[in-house]
Amino acid sequence: MAREVRVTGENVETGIYPIEEALKLASSQGLDLVEISATANPPVCRIVDFSKFKYEQKKKNKELKAKSVKVILKEIRFGPNTNEHDFDFKVKHAKTFLGEGAKIKAYVHFVGRSIVFSDRGRDLLARFTAALTEEGKVEIEPKLEGKRMFLIMASKLKK
Repeated sequence: MAREVRVTGENVETGIYPIEEALKLASSQGLDLVEISATANPPVCRIVDFSKFKYEQKKKNKELKAKSVKVILKEIRFGPNTNEHDFDFKVKHAKTFLGEGAKIKAYVHFVGRSIVFSDRGRDLLARFTAALTEEGKVEIEPKLEGKRMFLIMASKLKK
């Protein structure tokens, strides 16, 4: 605990006070001494009504949460031997997902010994990104983890 604190607040002259004097100032006004910035040197405290302070802090956090953007991640699964019609169908879906502002995790799932065809998976994902260059951009390049080779694409459009 610090010996001195910088005190701010209404009806208080801003300055550096010993901790005991700051507490007396707060109690004389019927308010609380609340630490605002503990990392500052000396720590910054404000003389306020603590319950009102908590309420305003909660309200600010709620506003920030409401304004934040929720990212949706859609997954598209391929096999190493995906035929042309299935590929086109999945690209069409990916375009709609990217149009809505979602992210896409496209992956090639290798079952059993099909892992020897990892080059086919890389080629498939390269074709997939080439088909979606107008709608999205690659965030994570294709990489192999276990039995899956995946990439992540994000929409170029800002919602």
